[in-house]
Amino acid sequence: MQKLLASLLTAAALAGLVSPAMAQSRIKDIAAIEGVRTNQLVGYGLVVGLNGTGDSLRNCPFTRQSLEGMTERLGVNIRGSNANSKNIAAIMVTAELPPFSTPGSRIDVSVSSMCDAKSLLGGTLLVTSLQGADGQVYAVAQGSIQTGAVSAAGGSGSSVTRGVPTAGRIASGATVERETGFELANMNEVRLTLHNPDFTTAQRVAAAINQTYPNSALAENGTVIALRAPGQMGMAGFISRVENLSVDVD
Repeated sequence: MQKLLASLLTAAALAGLVSPAMAQSRIKDIAAIEGVRTNQLVGYGLVVGLNGTGDSLRNCPFTRQSLEGMTERLGVNIRGSNANSKNIAAIMVTAELPPFSTPGSRIDVSVSSMCDAKSLLGGTLLVTSLQGADGQVYAVAQGSIQTGAVSAAGGSGSSVTRGVPTAGRIASGATVERETGFELANMNEVRLTLHNPDFTTAQRVAAAINQTYPNSALAENGTVIALRAPGQMGMAGFISRVENLSVDVD
């Protein structure tokens, strides 16, 4: 019994000795490159093909205005008509543009009803421009909407709906048309930003980088570490190596 107790105490002591090493983290897990982030996109559009579950044009004047403007651009004038189709709905479209997205790549979009539509199930989003916070168009969305709602109707006219039928998504529903302008290959210097600001950790990150690549890193404060690629090494390759260095997190 005494031997067993001694073995357990020895194991606990050894665990205490190695615990600092286990506290090490890769730089990529505690920091990110400044400017490399997801960008939010938003747009306004029309969904068509709804089975009587769309907006009431009398109650939703902006839906009517959008419909009139769209049909006029296609050479059809419906102004002054008494059309009150409930097969159309005005919606907001949102998407996230990942960093380094290139023109032609596809991203998912989410859609949400803006007026009194009952359901977007089965609808098709017409061509919709998606803008960033700077007002520039970065992607164009179009496609069939999938909702998480499930509907069932009885012979007596009763119905049950689960989920939110007025919101949905289109997988790979938008095509990227413009890059965000972050050209890593042409940059001489980048900055790392710690997820959890700490002066000690920032200094340790800079020291770990400089130990492998002398004079390549400088901790500017408790959040930012400036990086400069050494010699003829490309910035992307340098960052890839830096990300996999390990440091003790304070």
